[in-house]
Amino acid sequence: MATLTYQYARSVAWLDGLSDVRDPHGYDLCERHAERLRVPHGWRLEERRPFYALASSSSQLLAG
Repeated sequence: MATLTYQYARSVAWLDGLSDVRDPHGYDLCERHAERLRVPHGWRLEERRPFYALASSSSQLLAG
């Protein structure tokens, strides 16, 4: 599960771990939809879920 939030003015969206706090601007997604999420052209998606942050930094270490 993940929580999607975004800031329209900055053209950025964030995927965080499932939030415990209810935010009217946040959208909870199941894993399937979180994995398939695509943002509009010109937007940036920042993956901030802990597991993915660790996997990303590990793959960068292996690639370098």
